[in-house]
Amino acid sequence: MPNEPSYVHGHHSSVLRSHSWRTVENSCPHLLPHMRPDAKILDVGCGPGTITCDLAQRVPQGSVIGVDMSVDVLKGAEKLATEQNLKNLSFTTGNIYSLDYPDASFDIVHVHQVLQHIDDPVRGMRELRRVTKPGGLVACRDVDYAATLWYPETLGLKKWCELYQTVAKSTGGDPNIGRRLHAVAREAGFQRDQIDSTVGTWCFSTQEELDFWCNMWADRMLNSEFKVKAKQGGFATDDKLERFAQIWRSFAQEKDGWCTLIHGQLICRV
Repeated sequence: MPNEPSYVHGHHSSVLRSHSWRTVENSCPHLLPHMRPDAKILDVGCGPGTITCDLAQRVPQGSVIGVDMSVDVLKGAEKLATEQNLKNLSFTTGNIYSLDYPDASFDIVHVHQVLQHIDDPVRGMRELRRVTKPGGLVACRDVDYAATLWYPETLGLKKWCELYQTVAKSTGGDPNIGRRLHAVAREAGFQRDQIDSTVGTWCFSTQEELDFWCNMWADRMLNSEFKVKAKQGGFATDDKLERFAQIWRSFAQEKDGWCTLIHGQLICRV
């Protein structure tokens, strides 16, 4: 039996700052062509709800439910929905391994940056498939940290990426799952011709983008749950994490700085 999902980052403000930046356009563009105004959608691992609210705005005759394990983070999501006056949206706690819905409940089940954090993504994908209606869609997107690119090439950030992967794997996750999402879906019961596998990117290259991304990661090194797990696992000291924070801050000042994250994307037809 898999363990309960363990989130490597936690929910410090430095983490939620990046989560709250996410929208349908920048984080699930592969789903856009499949949206219907009357769709019934489940957003699993919804976090602070920015994608969830965006989805709700696009299905005015439909409905959206956002599910997350954190009660505290859902409070912020509910506040955002209220501010946007969204009446077709609700939030509740839940676990990807055991969703509290009958079989064939939703037209679309969406997960973004979730499967990388659980120790049995096949089981998670089977549960997403279970609650999706025949003819419906499971939409997934997850990063491949090992494929992250920087210019100028920076040894310090390469070492940071190695540390990140070590810590993420120590919690039972797979930080490079983006490259094998299609294989996970097939093992979960989808046939290969039911799976559309594509790639998406986040690119940070303007000064504003670099300031946002690099300083956010510098903050995470010093304040998020990642720091706790890195130290508890014996993978890093306070001094080492401070050095990585400074490396991120310095990269934000690179005149020709460019950082791209690669994501695997799936549309799976049930």
